[in-house]
Amino acid sequence: MEPSEFHKWKQKTLIGVSLKVVAPTGQYDPAKIVNWGGNRWAFKPELAYSQRWGKIVLDAYGGVWFYTPNSRFFTGHNERTENPVGAFEGHLSYDWKLRTWVSLDGNFWFGGTTSLNGIPNPDTTQTGSRIGVTGSVRLDKHQSIKVSYSEGTYERFGGNYRNFSTAWQWSWLGHPR
Repeated sequence: MEPSEFHKWKQKTLIGVSLKVVAPTGQYDPAKIVNWGGNRWAFKPELAYSQRWGKIVLDAYGGVWFYTPNSRFFTGHNERTENPVGAFEGHLSYDWKLRTWVSLDGNFWFGGTTSLNGIPNPDTTQTGSRIGVTGSVRLDKHQSIKVSYSEGTYERFGGNYRNFSTAWQWSWLGHPR
């Protein structure tokens, strides 16, 4: 679409799919429990839904992480596996005008019990969620500033932190004619 066509386009219901693949890159030393590399592949198929009602937009995503075994875990003679991790994410946004909006954001993930040499460790099962808010303000036809805040609402492992971020965005296309 040309920028002028895109500007006139009206969103209704959108459904999308994606597949994220993470290759086993980075340094991996089987003599260490904690490594920079993962020594395993990870795959995340995901389904997305988006619906607009005037200035309100709902975006929702659901996916599952699948992991291959790490057959060289600690000392190189152990096999570590991880069960799939389910993840859901949602955003409820309100658009004031072009590139000026605010959204309520949330997510939830669960699963991921690990096993060592076929013996599962139920203490490694993950469950967590975060909630936050994001806003973007248009500065001119090319620039906008985005501010985001989130914090953990329920955590079994990790994720219990507060996050504040800002971003400056530059749009190469500018305002459609």
